[in-house]
Amino acid sequence: MSHLPPESPDATPKRSPIFLLIPILLAITFLSLSLWTIHGQLQQYPLADVTQSFAAIPGRSLGLAIALTGLNYIILPLCDALAVRLLRHPLPVHKTTLAGAVSYGISNTIGFAVLSDSAIRYRFYSRWSFSAKEVAQIVAFAHLSFWLGLFMIGGSIFLTKPLEIPSLLNLPFDSAHVAGRVFLTLALAYLAWNGLGHRSLRLGQWTLPYVPFPMALLQVAIASINWLLSAGILYVLLPASDSVSYFSFFGIFALAQLASVLSSVPGGVGVFESVMLLFLSPPIHSATLLGILLAYRGINYFLPLITSVLLFGVYEVGYRFKLTKIP
Repeated sequence: MSHLPPESPDATPKRSPIFLLIPILLAITFLSLSLWTIHGQLQQYPLADVTQSFAAIPGRSLGLAIALTGLNYIILPLCDALAVRLLRHPLPVHKTTLAGAVSYGISNTIGFAVLSDSAIRYRFYSRWSFSAKEVAQIVAFAHLSFWLGLFMIGGSIFLTKPLEIPSLLNLPFDSAHVAGRVFLTLALAYLAWNGLGHRSLRLGQWTLPYVPFPMALLQVAIASINWLLSAGILYVLLPASDSVSYFSFFGIFALAQLASVLSSVPGGVGVFESVMLLFLSPPIHSATLLGILLAYRGINYFLPLITSVLLFGVYEVGYRFKLTKIP
């Protein structure tokens, strides 16, 4: 597949000054959405309770959670690198890392993942000679990876440590054991199809592109590690307890994430916390758990969100005024 080389800076046509304001306005829009999301979250709890809850968490646990978050945002963009490689479009890894990390950091919190994800990735990849169709394929690959990770790890945990699903969650199954069988079957079927077949799979109006088996295996592995790290960020914040093992906790975490995604609430605010409180309180006291969940929300969502918005804004300004070498 051939691609035209990107235009040199000298070949870039002059544009109206209004175009210089577009990236700045876009960054401000994302920042406004970020602050609105944070305000909506914190408004539900008294400031004194929030401060006291954060103060009760050991510094070592907070530091470990932040380190795991950073590691996760190094692992996540590898799915972008795989998608770019699948398209046979050469691109340095630092570019896919930037595009992937920024898009994940913003879309994971403000919600509307498909729209926000697509807009941000298009902003990056269109400058690097990718067509709109190719950007859509990268977005689809990233979202497919997200679900494959859940299907593989969540399915395995649900089978070995099934949970009874409360009816108030309105999920389409009563036991996690049923979901585990379905999830694991889908993940293994995906790998089997790409291992045995050599063509795309058409499902009605949807087409699942063929992915070489080693790449499909790596895709599932990266997505699975992402899920394990995401759960680990919250788990290290919990007080030491023999009653909640990591894998038992992961089943609850995966169920809470699934409920929050299906709810379509931005960032799963409120839904995720409700499920965690439902299953973990007791043995963990509700007030303690609430403080931990707020810390997790801040570390895993708001910190990457604000960092991503700042990176995006700096990149946009640098690109427009030719202050960055990344393009």
